[in-house]
Amino acid sequence: MLSDGFETKGWDVDFDDQAGLDTSQVDDRRGISGGGLAVGGGAVGLVGLLVALFFGISPGGGTDSGSAPVATGSIQQDCRSGADADARTDCRVVGVINSVQDYWSSEFAGQGRSYSPARTVLFTGQTQSACGPATTDVGPFYCPGDKEIYLDLGFFNELTSRFGAKGGPFAQAYVVAHEYGHHVQDLLGTTGKVSGDRQGADSASVKLELQADCYAGVWANHAASTPDRATGRPLIDKLTRADISDALNAAAAVGDDRIQQQAQGHVDPDTWTHGSAAQRDHWFTAGYVSGRPVACDTFG
Repeated sequence: MLSDGFETKGWDVDFDDQAGLDTSQVDDRRGISGGGLAVGGGAVGLVGLLVALFFGISPGGGTDSGSAPVATGSIQQDCRSGADADARTDCRVVGVINSVQDYWSSEFAGQGRSYSPARTVLFTGQTQSACGPATTDVGPFYCPGDKEIYLDLGFFNELTSRFGAKGGPFAQAYVVAHEYGHHVQDLLGTTGKVSGDRQGADSASVKLELQADCYAGVWANHAASTPDRATGRPLIDKLTRADISDALNAAAAVGDDRIQQQAQGHVDPDTWTHGSAAQRDHWFTAGYVSGRPVACDTFG
């Protein structure tokens, strides 16, 4: 058992042991107090926040207050190679971030565009973002104000214990890839389509979330073939059917209908913000099968 509480036995996804990890793409704030007031609290507050934000974009636009300094945490010392990514959850997150951004950099370049990398902030409990306080209760989110992703690794336990997902490393990778899908939407100007249409089964908010699921699937298609910028070899050596099954299971587990049924005993499509379990499964699959971002036109 690892110190962060995740077991490695039986995991299928495999990183190139010799590949180097780029920890500059991660701001490790774990163990650093963020200050400010916590958002939500208690079971009702937690569920309400998860319905609104889980795997999403923070509704607070915020202003860019500048990049916070990277903490001298265990990431920088301990996450150096693909072998470390196979052994530790935090190092695996670094490896997934590197792979996702390598893919989108290549995809943007092929379209004559320039991709701007985004950092992921790892924290415990609470930290500050340009969109307001990031807390464990809120869950993973992308903040357009500072163009960073906020993630408490303890939330992977919530994915299994609260939402009933099978878990596994590629379920975790799906969470990260989904958030980087929101960064891609921000760079392409798609995020602006959500303004004023944030709820409902056919809302722009749902379409935005489903497109981020689809983008995660597109990356999954290329994860074992996108060359690492440093070595020229793919950072991820192998994906299996079990890995993709774990990602699909995680996508379905956080569908609005399943969360609402669990939290309140009934489903209200008029308040959906992320889409149903079936929709999230469908759009991740559409991206994975096609391997092409053009297949992710959830707005069309």
